[in-house]
Amino acid sequence: MKARAVAKYIKGSPQKARLVIDLIRGRAVNEALGMLSSSKKRAAKPIETTLRSAIANATQKADQLNISLDVDRLVVSTATVDLGPTRFRRRVRPAPMGRAFRERRWQSHITIEVETAKVE
Repeated sequence: MKARAVAKYIKGSPQKARLVIDLIRGRAVNEALGMLSSSKKRAAKPIETTLRSAIANATQKADQLNISLDVDRLVVSTATVDLGPTRFRRRVRPAPMGRAFRERRWQSHITIEVETAKVE
């Protein structure tokens, strides 16, 4: 059974969030939650809440279908971070040769999909 959760317009750059998401992709849910709770990266907190939402969605879906679901058997099957809208701030950052660049506000869209591990 697959379940997914999407968090949109998360503050922070997608490049930095992908560093954290790469750590949990393909791992068991409990192991991934442990890694996220001990991570010092800023993006770990919204990724953790999205993962918990995906777990809750899986349990809710199993209850609706009258299927028994063991949360310990859930695995993070896909996890992606995409670029959200980029806003330019009013502030100006000095650039080389007398020019100036405007600062950007990066936003991310986080998608996490969990599924039950196949028994071999």
